[in-house]
Amino acid sequence: MNIILFQPQIPQNTGNIVRTCAVTGSKLFLVTPLGFSVSDRQLKRAGLDYWSGVEVNFIDDLKAFLHNASQRFFFYSSHATKRYTDVEYDKDDFLIFGSETSGLPQEFRDMWPEQFCTIPQREGVRCLNLANAVSIVLYEGWRQLEFL
Repeated sequence: MNIILFQPQIPQNTGNIVRTCAVTGSKLFLVTPLGFSVSDRQLKRAGLDYWSGVEVNFIDDLKAFLHNASQRFFFYSSHATKRYTDVEYDKDDFLIFGSETSGLPQEFRDMWPEQFCTIPQREGVRCLNLANAVSIVLYEGWRQLEFL
């Protein structure tokens, strides 16, 4: 599976996601600009020695990237209504998560509203930590694919 982080801001989250990608065999795509340097000491520390085992790519224009993608893609947002468990995942899907501080642009919700999913949570609380959200969705997809 493919994880896309839209303009991530917190290096520790991205480092933890690198580790999750390593243990699941997932590719990671980072949409620029990032809120940190990829050589950041905290980023490397959070990902430990997993960086060498993960294919990390950079995207400058996510909208153009998605328009040219042949694979399916899904966005994850606390503002969506379709549950992440309602998707039948494929090994080549792109799973797209927003920035920790500003989420995903409204423009994407306007263009692809049917591609938005959510992780259920109680009313009145802030959304999950980015690294936790990625783990929840990625492991659901991987479970559906029988962990292959």
